[in-house]
Amino acid sequence: MAGPGSRVFISHLSGVAVFDPNGDQVGRVRDVVVSLRLGGRPPRVLGLVVEVIGRRRIFLPMTRVTSLESGQVLSTGLLNMRRFEQRPSETLVLAELLDRTVTRTKTTDEVTVLDVAMVQTRLREWEIDKVFVQAGRPAGRLRKAKGEQLLLDWSAVTGFSLTEEGQGAANLLATFEQLRPADLANVMHHLSAKRRAEVAAALDDDRLADVLEELPEDDQVEIIGKLKEERAADILETMDPDDAADLLSELPEADAERLLRLMEPAEAEEMRRLLSYEEDTAGGLMTTEPIVLEPDASVAEALARVRISDTKPALAAQVYVCRPPNETPTGTYLGTVHFQRLLREPPYTLVGSMVDDDLDPLPPNTPLPLITSYLATYNLVAAPVVDEEDRLLGAVTVDDVLDHLLPEDWREGTAHGIDAARGTGTGTDAGTDTETSGVHGGR
Repeated sequence: MAGPGSRVFISHLSGVAVFDPNGDQVGRVRDVVVSLRLGGRPPRVLGLVVEVIGRRRIFLPMTRVTSLESGQVLSTGLLNMRRFEQRPSETLVLAELLDRTVTRTKTTDEVTVLDVAMVQTRLREWEIDKVFVQAGRPAGRLRKAKGEQLLLDWSAVTGFSLTEEGQGAANLLATFEQLRPADLANVMHHLSAKRRAEVAAALDDDRLADVLEELPEDDQVEIIGKLKEERAADILETMDPDDAADLLSELPEADAERLLRLMEPAEAEEMRRLLSYEEDTAGGLMTTEPIVLEPDASVAEALARVRISDTKPALAAQVYVCRPPNETPTGTYLGTVHFQRLLREPPYTLVGSMVDDDLDPLPPNTPLPLITSYLATYNLVAAPVVDEEDRLLGAVTVDDVLDHLLPEDWREGTAHGIDAARGTGTGTDAGTDTETSGVHGGR
């Protein structure tokens, strides 16, 4: 481990890999747990919150950290796989201290916390000793106000122990800006309701829409309910239609109706159509934005549509050939052309000459078990949904099916058996939650 006097800025630890003595990666750092102390004494660093396989968050005491150097964390290898639960006496540095407004004791000026640093003492314990601040509050969503930036002693500021209303989130988000939406959603899920709302308010519409799609339903409802209605409607329009419809279905009917009235008429009509289907049917699960082409489109055009980066992989695996109009509900559905077939044909070939119409499409009332069997039987990642008039309504993708087959709390990394089955680099017996020593002996 770094010797006494070594200082580490905590934002730099976000996402850093954690390894056991054998060099096997066991997870990544997501936060640092400290205990605030009275009398202006520097907080004691208790340990790290580490995200292991399955998105499970566990506690790694500092007594089991052997090194914080070279952009990695080395541990003794003995980990307690019990899920981390924050105690009332504990504070999460990244989640709760960044963006906080505190006061300089000498000047009484308000400053905003950009980062904090921890140092190892002569007793080989870690404590917070420095606060990196900026004069004034950040101005606006994800923009910092111009002002002097200072590195202050912990004792030179006050206000960390007070509950702050309207705390910003720009610096917290900067720490996590490289995370995928699913990983940022996991971070937000573990924040307090107050902090979660502040982070949601600071995210731009596109990013928040992507994150909402990955959050549990309770978190979605909580966040959308705290946004201004105009912005909530904009977010729903930005989300994938099937995910937006699922969220609307969880809201009280009056709230959902108000949001629908604020949406663009075409978007609202699409939402109402999706809400008219039972949740666990093809109509309730489908997305209404598959790749649709007319029969005289070329392979080159089809591949250009497939290459659009915003298209999800499951939807990019095939294109659907239909008579106009091209927006769902389309004209007559003619068939499907799979991505591999597109790669095998010359660019000038018309997609209408190569459609696969051997498989019957799914009616919108097809129940979930039959959808699952259909995808598994024919090794598909998506299937067309067509009404009685042979119009393409949308497509059901395998990820939407999995969302409804997995346990409700699967996003929290419930597969403890996967953690145990990993069996490498943990230093624990499979399925064991026993910890023999350390700062948090009860964890």
